Amino acid sequence: MKSLQALLTITLLSLSGCFSARNDQRAGSAQRQTSDTASIVSEQREQEVNFKKVSLNQADQSQSMAEAMNRKILRNADFQLEVPDPVVAQRQITSIAESLGGFVVTSESKQRDVGDRAKQELDVSLVLRVPALQFNSALEQIRGTATRVIQEKTTGQDVTEEFIDLEARSKTQKALELQFLEIMKQAHKVADALEVQRQIAEVRTEIEKLEGRKRFLENRASLSTITIGLQTPAAIAVNTSGFGRNIKEAVADSLGVAREIVLFLIRFVIVMVPILILVILPGWLLARYVFRRARRWHPARELESTSESD
Repeated sequence: MKSLQALLTITLLSLSGCFSARNDQRAGSAQRQTSDTASIVSEQREQEVNFKKVSLNQADQSQSMAEAMNRKILRNADFQLEVPDPVVAQRQITSIAESLGGFVVTSESKQRDVGDRAKQELDVSLVLRVPALQFNSALEQIRGTATRVIQEKTTGQDVTEEFIDLEARSKTQKALELQFLEIMKQAHKVADALEVQRQIAEVRTEIEKLEGRKRFLENRASLSTITIGLQTPAAIAVNTSGFGRNIKEAVADSLGVAREIVLFLIRFVIVMVPILILVILPGWLLARYVFRRARRWHPARELESTSESD
């Protein structure tokens, strides 16, 4: 009996150990599953948060890009370029503007005197209009035609607020025009109809002004202006003077001075002859006549005074 009880006790202990081990395994697996589920949920939440952040950033970027595209900016550029041949550079720049969808507004050529008639240089001035989206590309290509950029100036003016204000004022004026038209339909007196018609004409004039300014800003914002001046490189002065050359220059200068003196004397004589004939000579004759009359009159007075005293 004792051996049987001991055997039953050992069997129960072993079974309880097995059950406890299985329970521990189940509890561990349940804890692992719970932790895995929690980690998966946290990862999903993090992904959702990141996705929301990315979506918000993309939305902000797209909104800022849309606002930037809708802004009205007047872009201008002013170049002074040094080119080997202004005529060739003029053709190249014209081709660049036309290839980008622009055009040449004005083109002017002028000869520049450099002291030697056989070596006159040509200066070319151009004014281009190119699409605003191609403005930077046009600047880069124009720089490539020059050997040296003497001067470059770019400016930009944001007129978005003015454009929005013009739109709002135009809508207000159009609504006011519609109200006047309704009043015009209800006018029964000629005086009232004429007054309403005058008001309508003033409103229509204001609308035309606002719309004209809007069209001007849209045109200037859609097409940028580029002003270009082309000139050849300045000649480098080389000093080739020597002693003999200096003597020749001194003799030439002295001859020039002598020629100027002779011309001055000739001009002086030519100017003084009419003055001598018309002013000095008549004055001298008049003075001589007066002096002689005075001399004749003075002895006669002396004789009269002598006779009276006797």
